[in-house]
Amino acid sequence: MHAYLTGFATGLSLIVAIGAQNAFVLKQGLLRQHVFAVCLFCAASDAALIALGVSGMGKIAELAPWAMVAMKYGGAAFLIWYGARAFLAASRGGEALQARANGAGAGLVATLATIAMLTWANPHVYLDTVFLLGAVSAKFTQKTAFAAGAITGSFAFFFALGYGARLLAPVFARPRSWQVLEFAIGCIMWAIAAKLLLG
Repeated sequence: MHAYLTGFATGLSLIVAIGAQNAFVLKQGLLRQHVFAVCLFCAASDAALIALGVSGMGKIAELAPWAMVAMKYGGAAFLIWYGARAFLAASRGGEALQARANGAGAGLVATLATIAMLTWANPHVYLDTVFLLGAVSAKFTQKTAFAAGAITGSFAFFFALGYGARLLAPVFARPRSWQVLEFAIGCIMWAIAAKLLLG
């Protein structure tokens, strides 16, 4: 139980910080579009990466250092592009944003493609799940319990974020709120891209 609770708390502490992935989940929750699929994708991705980290696959960076470099620049390019889209949406004002809030959004495939890029092309995801959680799990003999705790924390967080976002719906009924959210998302995306590029 100690290993499970430590895994749960450690996993939560690493994913609670607002990042590109969390901002997207929040936005989908507010729009009430593909929320279950997006939350499930994020949590399942975390589960796979946590399992890799706990099983000792964290040494992949030593075996293929070029892969991390490719992800660094590819992820940064995607974040810059996605951030620019968010800034453009914020600058358009209320009408376009209100239409999106009323249900005119991206399809399931496009939504999952976006969250896949935000998840798998971000080196920080690997740092948190594969390397850091993998390193912490080494302290426990019950690694399976630790991994189960971290995975439970991930599922709990993403589904709480996605479905809890609708509690903010009254605030985001105003077009101005959508503009602020889009601008904030743009800032988050560009800040993470800058962090990737500057090391």
